[in-house]
Amino acid sequence: MPSDYAATQEYLFSLKAKGVKFGVDRMRALVAELGYPERAVPVIHLAGTNGKGSVAAMLEAVFSAAGWRTGLYTSPHLVKLGERVQVGRKILTETEIVAYTRELGPVADKIGLGCADDHPSFFEFMTAMAFLQFSRKGCDIALIETGLGGRLDATNVVTPEVAVITSIGLDHCEMLGNTIEAIAAEKAGIIKDGSPVVLGRVPAEAEVVIRRVASERGATVYSVREIFGEELAGYPTTAFEGDYQRWNAATAVLVARCMGERWKLTPEVIARGLHAARWPGRWQRTMIGGRPLILDASHNPEGAGVLEQQLRALVAETGRKPVVVTGVLGAARARPLLETVSRYAAEIHLVMPQQSRASSFEELEALIPAEFGGVVKRTTVAAVFTDAQTCTVGGPADTVVVTGSIYLLGEVMARIEPGRGTIESRLQDF
Repeated sequence: MPSDYAATQEYLFSLKAKGVKFGVDRMRALVAELGYPERAVPVIHLAGTNGKGSVAAMLEAVFSAAGWRTGLYTSPHLVKLGERVQVGRKILTETEIVAYTRELGPVADKIGLGCADDHPSFFEFMTAMAFLQFSRKGCDIALIETGLGGRLDATNVVTPEVAVITSIGLDHCEMLGNTIEAIAAEKAGIIKDGSPVVLGRVPAEAEVVIRRVASERGATVYSVREIFGEELAGYPTTAFEGDYQRWNAATAVLVARCMGERWKLTPEVIARGLHAARWPGRWQRTMIGGRPLILDASHNPEGAGVLEQQLRALVAETGRKPVVVTGVLGAARARPLLETVSRYAAEIHLVMPQQSRASSFEELEALIPAEFGGVVKRTTVAAVFTDAQTCTVGGPADTVVVTGSIYLLGEVMARIEPGRGTIESRLQDF
């Protein structure tokens, strides 16, 4: 087993290189060998095409505001692998990752004995680390985000206090299905017998599927649309910008209301938590060299619809079109993103995130509508952000928007926030 962090990264990368493994049987075997650490801490389980990270961050802040020790498990990471597993918003350290990998390695080898496909995957290793960390650090509550889908996701060994489905859109279709109904059925796989379900704003055809699964499992559904209605004025406010974040905040509020009185999640505590929450890369405003910079991970078709609202509001706010830096993984994601960006950008600077699935320059250029009249250039993150205080695109009066893949956001953050450390991009994907 690896003895230092560099060797640990290599070992974990060797697991990741074997690809995504769907199914919960390996994870069930792994937690059984570890003494079921996932049962030691109450869990809120979150699935959804978009919004699950934001809702998890909001809930983490709400529980923290009430004085509870919180665990937060999300993926992928932006810069450091340890971001995936946080206790009280402190990330898993390199030393802890080494120790957990050394502990889990022999257990995983035992499970995989005789059949290599039975050996736990990279994501299953990280999920086990989260369960162990939350148990050993004495967390009062854990917010657990699915990695992909729900029904066959490694996290789906938990029995949650509340199951949350934040949104449903067409993404990861090659793995989850090509229709809203099929994807909804996969996400609904996290619903457990008798546990309440909180439903964010989802398409009507998805809601039918989710409600059917909930009914079969005796689970009560609390719907954001049903309880908060269609008028935005009735939705809670939060620290994040955007109408969609108010929908996410309403989802978090309903989860908090599902928890018993002992949790002391009063309306005042909930409101305080929502305004204290932070989650980087979601229309995050910052400055670089005295100029406004916005970082936003709108990386799929549903996200492109949200991005449209944000860009429209930005143009109205500033009176000028922004300069956009973008890169994305796959044509299904790139097409709606670039169509949206082209309606609002003065310039589009194309980059390729350091991931094998990244869309090439040629693919991106082919998807920019012919009627776009602005500048289109190929570049790199290093060329755009030469150091923590320098952005080389646009002029002094321009707002720069970086949007697209979450992996692109991580690369940018590693350059403009060097305190985050060296980016661990090989371990980002999934």
